[in-house]
Amino acid sequence: MVMLTREQLEDRLAALHQASIELVGDLSLDTLLERIVTLACQQAEAAYGLLALVDEEGRINRFVQHGMTEEEVARISRPPQGKGLLGALARQKQPIRLADIASDPRRVGFPEGHPPMRSFLGVPIVLGETLLGLLYLTEKRGWSSFTETDQRVIEVLASYAAHAISNARLYQAVLERDRELVQRNEDLSLTNDIAVTLSSSLELEQILDKSLQRVMEYLNVEAGEIWLCEEGSAYLRMALHKGEAAAAFWSRDAFRLGEGFIGLVALQKEILISTDLAHDMRYLRTSVVEAGFRSMIGIPLMAQQGRVVGVLGLVSRKHRTFEQREINQLRLIGMWAGISIENAWLHRRARQVAVLEERERIGMDLHDGIIQSIYAVGLVLDYARLSLRENPVDALAKIDQAINGLNRAIRDIRAYILDLRPRQFRDSETLSQGIQRLVDEFRANSTTELAFSLPEEDFETLPPASATALFHICQEALANIAKHAQAAKASVTLWGTPERVLLEISDDGRGFDLG
Repeated sequence: MVMLTREQLEDRLAALHQASIELVGDLSLDTLLERIVTLACQQAEAAYGLLALVDEEGRINRFVQHGMTEEEVARISRPPQGKGLLGALARQKQPIRLADIASDPRRVGFPEGHPPMRSFLGVPIVLGETLLGLLYLTEKRGWSSFTETDQRVIEVLASYAAHAISNARLYQAVLERDRELVQRNEDLSLTNDIAVTLSSSLELEQILDKSLQRVMEYLNVEAGEIWLCEEGSAYLRMALHKGEAAAAFWSRDAFRLGEGFIGLVALQKEILISTDLAHDMRYLRTSVVEAGFRSMIGIPLMAQQGRVVGVLGLVSRKHRTFEQREINQLRLIGMWAGISIENAWLHRRARQVAVLEERERIGMDLHDGIIQSIYAVGLVLDYARLSLRENPVDALAKIDQAINGLNRAIRDIRAYILDLRPRQFRDSETLSQGIQRLVDEFRANSTTELAFSLPEEDFETLPPASATALFHICQEALANIAKHAQAAKASVTLWGTPERVLLEISDDGRGFDLG
């Protein structure tokens, strides 16, 4: 055995100190562990080395080896279990140095395929009272066993390694925390965007398009689709596809409830995931598989009272897995989207009912008023035709009566035109221009004489909301004059002061009873 002089030992420890300082600055845990075990083998001249990290109960949860090739590692039947000498090292938290492993009763033997080893040096990596890992070396090069000096050097290295591992773990924890915060912010951003989209519109097509686009961007998938349940049937039909390979997805646009992947999502009311579409018996569209898509997630769109209104499908060309966090987020989006789709359907039905009711009202009004008036004119003209020879004066009076009746019918029809044709205040026009347009339309469709007084100023500084309100007030007032007032004359006056804008509308019609 060769003994080191004091100077040689000091030089060795100084070199170790310099190398260890560099270790403490390495914040990547993977490279740090490799550097520690490599440095240990170099310092103690060991052929093999292993650094194992342990959990709170002393079980090995991660290890890095040095000295064996990948082929040699592959031949070993099982990884280190933390038993035998490693278990004793973890329990005692004290170094173990042996000339021959086989002579120690604590050994449990090597697994099948493990290379033979004799000399052993094991040192615990401890920070305070906490065991972080185990560092052991075998097969001292050129010597029968490791020396006391080797042990002292590796103990010093283990002390540095403990601080380096602790720093790297703290750094990894900070990075993981940052990743979680970034992901949480992305989740909140998606939630906010979807909420704004779903709450800002009752138009079904807009809800579907914006929601699908945003979810596809969030999950970074190449294609997405939305299927909607047909009312009164057991079928789902594809309402929207976005992304790649549109023809492949549209190759089949309907499934029965419980049929195929989409039908099963709707039937089971649960999220389904497939990571291998080519061998998934539930997936029936071979054209999508042939287009290169491999994985898919289907989300039921749930409305109130647990009713399924559709399915959201997201498809990727990659072998895509989904974290529980993503699944929870998609389940929430499915509930929101389902309720919004149901609301859009209800809104559409309400509009259809309103249109039908308005058509019925117009029909009744025409039947009760204008049509009866025209029918009466026909009777008067028929009477005039029969009395034309015997009493021409009376016949002419009846003709005048018929003409007046037709004029009244024309006025009524014009009033309906004014009442039914919607007009909007245009962004490109001023208040004066908008009121002028209403006056021009009234004059074109009514026999009432209308006077209009307009100042030179255009009220350009008037807030848009106030201008729109005045426009609609004038619109409604003129419609009421044309339809109900029976006025011969009317007037619209618009003027302003430095503090306000005023609009006055008047007519000489019959008015109404305040009582």
